[in-house]
Amino acid sequence: MERVERNALNKLNYDQTFAQASSSEEKSAIKFLISLYRGNFMNLSLSLFFLIIKSAPVYVLPIVTSNIINIASNPGTHATRDLWINFAVISVIILQNIPTHTWYISFMSKAIRHVEAGIRSSLVRKLQQLSITYHRDLQAGRLQAKVIRDVEAVEQLSKQLMLSLFPAIINIIVAIVLTAMNSWTVSSFFVVTIPASIALVTVFRKKIRKTNKEFRKQIEQMSSIMSEMVEMIPVTRAHGLENVEIERMDDSLRTLQGKGQRLDIVEAYFGASNWVTFQFFQVLCLMFTAFLAFQGKIPVGNIVMYQGFFGMILGSVSGLITVYPNMAKGFESIHSITEILRSKEIEHNQGKLKLSEIRGDFSFQNVQLIYPGNEHHVLEEVSLEVKAGECIAFVGESGAGKSTILNLVIGFLDPTGGKVCVDGVNLAEVDLREYRRFLSVVPQTNILFSGTIRENITYGLPDITEQQIRKAVQMANLEELIERLPNGLETMVGEHGGKLSGGQRQRIAIARALIRDPKVIILDEATSALDNASEFHVQKAMQELIKGRTTFIVAHRLSTIRDADRIVVMKRGRIAEVGTFDELIARKGEFYNLKELQ
Repeated sequence: MERVERNALNKLNYDQTFAQASSSEEKSAIKFLISLYRGNFMNLSLSLFFLIIKSAPVYVLPIVTSNIINIASNPGTHATRDLWINFAVISVIILQNIPTHTWYISFMSKAIRHVEAGIRSSLVRKLQQLSITYHRDLQAGRLQAKVIRDVEAVEQLSKQLMLSLFPAIINIIVAIVLTAMNSWTVSSFFVVTIPASIALVTVFRKKIRKTNKEFRKQIEQMSSIMSEMVEMIPVTRAHGLENVEIERMDDSLRTLQGKGQRLDIVEAYFGASNWVTFQFFQVLCLMFTAFLAFQGKIPVGNIVMYQGFFGMILGSVSGLITVYPNMAKGFESIHSITEILRSKEIEHNQGKLKLSEIRGDFSFQNVQLIYPGNEHHVLEEVSLEVKAGECIAFVGESGAGKSTILNLVIGFLDPTGGKVCVDGVNLAEVDLREYRRFLSVVPQTNILFSGTIRENITYGLPDITEQQIRKAVQMANLEELIERLPNGLETMVGEHGGKLSGGQRQRIAIARALIRDPKVIILDEATSALDNASEFHVQKAMQELIKGRTTFIVAHRLSTIRDADRIVVMKRGRIAEVGTFDELIARKGEFYNLKELQ
């Protein structure tokens, strides 16, 4: 059953949904919502069926009340048995509400919860497909707000539709039909209320949508600032800047408070206008039916019946208008979610060449790179041949293009001119997901998740043996650390590895890279943030890591790359010099100047 549920989630094809979406935001949101419920229409149908059955007391009670009043007011033409029949009928109809209401909620919940999980699953898959550039531009706090708050708002929208919209529509239809069966004149009066409700929604719709959008964007902004504040707490406390951060957060909260108040006021005007309008209609209905009874055109008991039906209609329409602001929030959250799902900034791998093996030869052929919206080249006329198993170090001042070259090797960036080839094949023609199986990356700031050391080392590799783990631990110079810890490999590292030192985290990252037995190693300033003792241990681990593998290193400490096969000196996006450590020192060029500065 779980496998079926999982497969159903995977079939949520948001690309197809939006390819067919119209330019109208509301129509697009409605299409999106309907598309999510494909495969769940049976549950929805059963839920609506039980909704009608369980709502029967609401439909029947005005009729029974009218019957009892008419029987009581004309005892000569009725027997006491008629009263008991009406009482028995309404009692049975009321009691059946217990099982039918439970079934109504059960089938509804099954559909809605499936959709809620489906949206989050779609967002997670899309986030994994989006380009690294997209993730760099979009703050993590905003993403969290979309995945958590906006999906929850869409779930609430679904509940409002099932708990308010559909019951209201059914109640209105049933009330008008039952009234029409008794009096076309009264039912015609009832129908007039529908244009009034449409007019109210039309008047307030744009204002509600606008204030909802502003409030939602401010929530995302606040979430982003909150996320940054939590990350910055060690720096804030260390520099005594608590009040600065509190004031920054308070500014955001005050803005959010103001936008929230404006939203509340708009909804208050909307709700009050709704209440006054329909109370006025209720009084008109009472006067109208009383006038008909006064003229003898309907029995007196029918006044109560028509008031009951009209009250049902007004209650339904009023309920719809009352929940409209919440539904508007749900539709606004759909627009927020679709900002992610509609994004075209994804990595396209379908139909590309799947590499079953690589040697590790790389060729940079007149590579150029310009970021969108930027006139200046990040890389310009970069040409370099790298042999399999060779260790290449990139040095240069900040902004020279060193890390950009590593991102080209990983496939995070595509050159805007020239090409990067692996084993003679253009990376642009390669399925990067398969290609990256042969890579391991050790960045400057390693990201560990809040699991055990074992789980962080074997991340994504379920079939790793104990022998492989021990070998990786030994090669990463982690044995002494593991032995000192009370739980060894099962020690929890804390969020982002917060319970470990920088050097310890870096060696765990190296063990994670080693256990994958990669063909290509990428080290991005892997020792720049470490003290001398930690750097010594990490350097020993790195020597094991790069043996026999094509290695790309970015380093600021020039002493750490003395043993590199070649050093490439970058300057303003170009290659200024290439050679061994000793050759470049003897040349007394750019590399020599950098070494002298250190």
